[in-house]
Parts: sequence; structure tokens; C-alpha cells
Amino acid sequence: MKKISISILMMVMFVLLAACGNSANTTATPAGANAATASTDATSTATRTITYLNQSYTIPAQAKRIVITGSLEAMEDSILLDIHPVGAISISGKFPPLFASITDQAESIGEKVDPNFEKILSLKPDIILGTTKFDPAVLEKLKQIAPTIPYSHVATNWEANLNLLGDISGKQQQATQEINEYKANLEKAKTSLQPTLQDKQVLLVRIREGSVCLYGPDLYFNPVLYSDLGLAIPTEVASAQSQEAISIEQFAQMNPDVLFIQFSEDENPDATGALEDLQNNPIFQSIQAVKDGNVFVDVVDPLAQGGTAYSKIQFLQAFVDKLQSK
Repeated sequence: MKKISISILMMVMFVLLAACGNSANTTATPAGANAATASTDATSTATRTITYLNQSYTIPAQAKRIVITGSLEAMEDSILLDIHPVGAISISGKFPPLFASITDQAESIGEKVDPNFEKILSLKPDIILGTTKFDPAVLEKLKQIAPTIPYSHVATNWEANLNLLGDISGKQQQATQEINEYKANLEKAKTSLQPTLQDKQVLLVRIREGSVCLYGPDLYFNPVLYSDLGLAIPTEVASAQSQEAISIEQFAQMNPDVLFIQFSEDENPDATGALEDLQNNPIFQSIQAVKDGNVFVDVVDPLAQGGTAYSKIQFLQAFVDKLQSK
């Protein structure tokens, strides 16, 4: 009887030990899974603080899903750094050929001045690049979706812009390289073109809505001409506050020696023949640049914004090529 009792007791103990072992094995896997989940959650919610144009922004530690709205400047610089946003600006419902290399994975989030908030929300962005041209109320709506940084449209902020884009995309080294190469090429251009441009007046205009427009010294492509290359600033450019339309008579009175014209039919839907009309105008034909054959049209894509690293690099190269070929 005593032997039977001992046997039963040993069997019970064996069952209990087996159950404990199974219990330990059962709880081990969820514990590991929870640890992995916790690690993933920590990565996805980790943030860092960056400073851009004297403002601090808290953004995800890894911003992989970027949406660009309102800022063609940010889209241009994305070409340089090969950044592919998940959402980007369309023009007349489509992505312009200028941005074909970076919009292969993007969906349209609306036109430049008309962001589609619902579409942006559906793309679940890590970060949104807006524009300093946006109304504060628009920026506040975007901030409710994801961390939002207004990308500067001012040409003199081109370095800060590209460094920002490099920082948030993890391509800071590439951004620095692009900036340094531009500066090196600029010094070469200043040396090689000095004899050609000595005592010459160089002007760049843009035809918009059928009118000839010039810009202030810090806007559009003008910083390349007057700040970077150090060319003499025409009085009319120096006094311009922003974009200003001028008459053909004023244009002729300026009488530039070298003239660059940017023209896009997209910016002149009701005046698609404006460039041809200008070129056929007898007053225009009296300008020195026309007489000397120093008029250059659309040396870079007419949609280029002028004040970006991409625009500056493209324009400087075109400027050198055109003048050295004379």
C-alpha cells in the first residue's frame, strides 16, 4: 500500500513538473514577440530636433515617407539628392517632365497652391515639406497630419534648404558635396568669363501672363548673376521689390548687352504667343543684346524656380556654355 502511494505521488510530481515546463515554454515566445514589438514601436516613435532658419522642429528620427506640397523648390532640390516623395505637387493634374526622375513613386497631393489635405492624410507621411508662401492656417492644418516644415522660397536660403533636405533624408554628405561643387564651378566661371562680361549689362526676364517681368536682386535667378558672379546690377533690378512687369519701352531703355528670357506656355495660357510677339517687336529688336546675338531663351527648364540649389547649378552651367560659345 505504501509502495502504491509513493508511486502515485511520484507520478503527480512528474505531471506538475511537465506542466511547469510547458508553461515556461509557452510564455517565452510572447515575451520575445513583445520585446520585438516594443523595439519596433520605439523606432517608429523616436524623434529628434533639428534647426532650420533659426526655428526648431521635432521630426521622426527616420523620415522615410516625405510629402511635398506647395514647394516646387523642395521638389527641385529632391532631384539633386534623388529623393522620391510619396506625395508631390502636380501641375494641371500631372507631374511635369522636370520632376520625372523623382515622382515615379509619388501620388498627386494637389496643385501648388491647393493642397489636398485628405490625400496627404491617406499617405501617412512621416514629414511634410510645405512652403513659406502658405497662409499660416494652411500650415496649421498640415501640422495636424504630420510634422511640417515650411521650405523657403527665398533664393538666398538655397544652402539652408539643401542642407535641410539632406538632413531629413539622411543625405547630408551628398548635399554638402553639391554645394561645394557649385562654389568651385562658380569660381572657375568668374575667372573664365571676366574678359567677356567686363562693362557688360546682363539681364534676365521672365514672361508671365503675357508680360515681361523682372525681379529684385535676391529673387529668381538674379542672385547667381549679381551676388555669385558679381555682375553689375541694373538700376531697375536693384529697385524692384518682387516680380514687376515692365513695358517694352522700359525694357528697351534698359538696353542690356546680354539677355536671358524664360518663357513657359503653362505660365501664359492666354498669351501663348507672347514670346514670339516680343521677338518680332521692332522696339525689342533695337536692344543691343538682340543686335549682338546675345539673347538666350529657356537655357534651363522654364519651370525652374531660380532660387534653389538645382536651379543655380543648372543655370550657372548654361550661362557658362552660352557665353563661352560666343
